[in-house]
Amino acid sequence: MRAMDLIALMTSHFDDSVDTLKASTRELAEPLAAAVELLFATLANDGKILACGNGGSAADAQHFIAELVGRFERDRLPLAGIALNTDTSIMTAVGNDYGFDSIFERQVSALGQTGDILVAISTSGNSPNVIRAIEAARERDMVIIALTGKGGGQIADLLSDTDIHLCVPHDRTMRIQEVHIVLLHAMCDGIDALLLGDPL
Repeated sequence: MRAMDLIALMTSHFDDSVDTLKASTRELAEPLAAAVELLFATLANDGKILACGNGGSAADAQHFIAELVGRFERDRLPLAGIALNTDTSIMTAVGNDYGFDSIFERQVSALGQTGDILVAISTSGNSPNVIRAIEAARERDMVIIALTGKGGGQIADLLSDTDIHLCVPHDRTMRIQEVHIVLLHAMCDGIDALLLGDPL
């Protein structure tokens, strides 16, 4: 590939990313604000946030929970959150004994309580272990905030009117992941705004 062709390819990534963010803004700003209100209400009532995903989505889940338990941009008290994809002993024990599809489900059943929130991240909307986690959360009377793409897949059909679906309007995994991290950062910022007031 010639240098000029490579530059054009790199430029196309920025252009497509910007277009995807703009389309997501139009479609997701309202449900995103609703998600922030739900997260804030849960945390204010001593509930907790569980999050899960696979691969890049696992990294996003861990990143989101780190911002809650640590801090986002401003100092505040730690907020209750658990990333279900971080405990290798639990994941390998459950995966070995019950199968990989159960690694999040068992943790949701053990840790989730009525009023807690499950943040379920799957770019395709079809990850079996995330789907099983959602089903377990439903049994625990938890609320689900699902981050997906590609039309939402099977997860879209599992959600109720009390859940929130943030489905990125794109079919490429990398574009979906880029928007997911923006959504998660926006959630953190919104929670902090409700807790601490608007930043100066």
